[in-house]
Amino acid sequence: MNFYRGKKVLVTGGTGLIGIPLVKQLLDYGAHVRIASLDPAPGVNKEAEFVQGNLTDWVFCQKIVKNIDFVFHLAGTKGAVSVGRLKAASFFVPHLIFNTLMMEAARLENINRYLFTSTIGIYPPAPIFYEDHAWEGPPHPSNSFAGWAKRMGELQAESYKLEFGWDKIAIVRPANVYGPFDYFEESSSMVIPSLIRKAVQGEQPFTVWGDGSAIRDFVYSEDVAQGMLLALEKGANCTPMNLGSGKGYSIRELVNIISSYIPGLDIQWDTSKPKGEDSRILSIERAKNLIEYDPKVSLREGIGRTIEWYQKNKFNMPTKYKVFTEKKLIC
Repeated sequence: MNFYRGKKVLVTGGTGLIGIPLVKQLLDYGAHVRIASLDPAPGVNKEAEFVQGNLTDWVFCQKIVKNIDFVFHLAGTKGAVSVGRLKAASFFVPHLIFNTLMMEAARLENINRYLFTSTIGIYPPAPIFYEDHAWEGPPHPSNSFAGWAKRMGELQAESYKLEFGWDKIAIVRPANVYGPFDYFEESSSMVIPSLIRKAVQGEQPFTVWGDGSAIRDFVYSEDVAQGMLLALEKGANCTPMNLGSGKGYSIRELVNIISSYIPGLDIQWDTSKPKGEDSRILSIERAKNLIEYDPKVSLREGIGRTIEWYQKNKFNMPTKYKVFTEKKLIC
């Protein structure tokens, strides 16, 4: 992508699941990358400039957008649904603050293009999620706090377009993203890293919540990163775009794929536990048509890569800022 060659690019959350492959791809395309994160200095993508700090600090946000051409705003708080309910304010309030401050800092600095990372969690319940239907109801209760915070970020982008004519903002709504560098800790991991961790560690019986019938759209992190690059180049006009696989997989199918890589699991379904929404599948037709988005990695291949990465790194996992346990943010 010659579009990024020589450009100065800021990636907030560049030490995360999507941020790491995004930064790598930007570096491969010849961009000069600055990473901003609460995590300690990353062990990968060392060619990039790294700045540690707190995005809820207005002065810090102003500092990191200086002399930047493009901003990819990926920073966010991630955790399982149960954590999201118990730590509702820790999800909701920081998102509102740093989403607002980062976009405002970029506007005041006259940043050329900006990507805002929204989420599949903004959608009300539906068999398939289409971009134009997002506001037909509130987010599902299991995603209400994160979903509403992300909706506010989308509205902020729209307000800038209306009042200031700044329309070079890409809005992407990723599906259930997985891959290397995910959170595998028991306290906060999502379904795929949680199941992989238990399988690799040999937990028996291998207990899975629900009955396995829930349908999810799982998409590999590298595919989402590539979609973001395309969105900023070709779709920076405040038009929201879904970035998923466009396919639905049952949790039972997911478990069968994991067990094909790690045989001998004594699988048991705990139907006393909630299974979540019946179905969460993104339509990706808009992204295919507008930016030529084309996810390449199948669920089977992606799970295999993720298991291999976790097996190699489980005793030397990258250090992450623990947002739910730290006593204070780093300024």
